[in-house]
Amino acid sequence: MTPSPEEWSVDDLARRAGTTVRNVRLYQERGLLPPPRRDGRRAWYGEAHLARLRLVLSMLRRGYPLTAIRELAEAWEARRSLDDVLGFEAALAQPFTTEQPRPVSPAELATLFPGIDPDSARRALELALVVPDGDALVAPSPALLDAGAQLAADGVPIPAVLDVAADILAATDALADRFVALFVEHVWEPFVKAGMPAEDLPRITAALARQRPLATEAVVAALAHALQRRADEVAAAQPGLDWQGVRAGPS
Repeated sequence: MTPSPEEWSVDDLARRAGTTVRNVRLYQERGLLPPPRRDGRRAWYGEAHLARLRLVLSMLRRGYPLTAIRELAEAWEARRSLDDVLGFEAALAQPFTTEQPRPVSPAELATLFPGIDPDSARRALELALVVPDGDALVAPSPALLDAGAQLAADGVPIPAVLDVAADILAATDALADRFVALFVEHVWEPFVKAGMPAEDLPRITAALARQRPLATEAVVAALAHALQRRADEVAAAQPGLDWQGVRAGPS
């Protein structure tokens, strides 16, 4: 029997969760993960395993010992309906973006960024705008790479494009830290400290689902307003500048 498209080997599960096969097996031995589906000697893992594994890793990063995580998980499952547990774990596993990494050949990079020098190429790697994948390169965020290519095509020097990319990554990292910390500190940790009461799980699940798009929508809206304000200020200081794409000139 072959696995379904939603099932993975232990190697794939570990890679998706950002951990090691050794850790997956350890957590399974300690009762932190449900058993996999067995097909002969093969073991297959699904979305529920990925969600639980991410939850375990998150709690470990917050300083919870394995024994405490297992006890919480056992108490949680004993006092909650299967629908509630699966609903929360599905919300936890939901990705923040549907954007997929894209392979990029050196020839394509040379086309996107004509005349890129070795220092700029090294900096693009340092910023992880492109990352090595075996003998090839991959753009983790094709949208960010394409935005940089468009800036370069419009005449912005490549070093300046990389400067703004660094600013974007630093700002978004800081914002992501703030939004995640808000949820953990004010929603998740009070829930855990209260003993993870069954009646509160739907509320936590709904809050988790709502906050996924909330951060992106808030940041995009704030950036749009900031761009408009700044564009208006620059336009006021530059007579004849039309931000709709036309610069007025002598008739």
